Amino acid sequence: DPSGDPSQQEAKQREAEIRNTILAQVLDQAARARLSNLALVKPDKAKAVENYLIQMARFGQLPGKVSEQGLIEILEKVSQQTEKKTTVKFNRRKVLDSDEEDDY
Repeated sequence: DPSGDPSQQEAKQREAEIRNTILAQVLDQAARARLSNLALVKPDKAKAVENYLIQMARFGQLPGKVSEQGLIEILEKVSQQTEKKTTVKFNRRKVLDSDEEDDY
């Protein structure tokens, strides 16, 4: 079987069920729909948000069910943390002819 050991598959399936159960408890219907849509487009970002939500739930940092608006705020927070910073550096070359000599 090319997909691996059956016991590993069972463990992955159990972990996925546990994740889904926790997410069902902490997210309302609209937030779950938004997260599943995100998972279709950007699975890595959706996984990061799921991990963040599960971690918050385990530590009791979620007061109740997260609404769609709350999920959007969490998405923005995760996006800022994972955002790649792009910097542009200009290397200006000095030319032999300087403008400083033209002050007469």
